[in-house]
Amino acid sequence: MKKLILSAAIIFGSLSIYATTNSTAEPVKMSIKVQSEYTEVTADAVPAAVKTALQTAYPGAKLEKAFVNEKKEYKLEISVGDQKATVYSDVNGNWLKI
Repeated sequence: MKKLILSAAIIFGSLSIYATTNSTAEPVKMSIKVQSEYTEVTADAVPAAVKTALQTAYPGAKLEKAFVNEKKEYKLEISVGDQKATVYSDVNGNWLKI
């Protein structure tokens, strides 16, 4: 009988460990990166370096729309076959991860 009572006390004691609250937790901090606004430009306004990089990375890609921001970063909406994508490039044709 003593073993049964001792076993029950150990089981209930181990279950109560998970029932405690943690009052020392720090608040969650979030940061939001605000992207620069892009303005639409014509395909002729896109630099040759960006067009060359586009054709090298995505052969047969068609430039649907082009946008530029004040940092001279380009947002390109392209289509390859029936797939559409948005890619980002700087003025020198280097791809950006956004």
